[in-house]
Amino acid sequence: MPRKKRRGRPPGSKNKPSLTKSVASMDVAQLRNYISGLQDTLAAKVQQQREYFESQLAGLRVYADNKAGAAVRTIMRVPSTRKRAPAKPKYQSKKDKRQKWSGRGLMPVWMREEMKGTKLTKDDFLIK
Repeated sequence: MPRKKRRGRPPGSKNKPSLTKSVASMDVAQLRNYISGLQDTLAAKVQQQREYFESQLAGLRVYADNKAGAAVRTIMRVPSTRKRAPAKPKYQSKKDKRQKWSGRGLMPVWMREEMKGTKLTKDDFLIK
């Protein structure tokens, strides 16, 4: 046989008596005990929160120290003032021996003009 569906609140969820009525009916000793219990509970909650936030803060300090240390190391590092040594020439003109090229960068105009219309290659201009 199917059960009848209940309407309203589920069992066990009856209206609890309001706090003001129960506090109003307490005598002074009961109120002091109630307040001291609340203070203990509050102190425990505050301590929990404090421990949580202090652990979070400690983690942030480690993170900030790492970042600050990296920034200081970057700033304190002496920039390299050493320059690259000038490249020694590898190629020389066949017509004008004073014109030389190291082989870096674009091919010079004099080399292109000397190679134009001839069978000369870049290897033909190598300094021996």
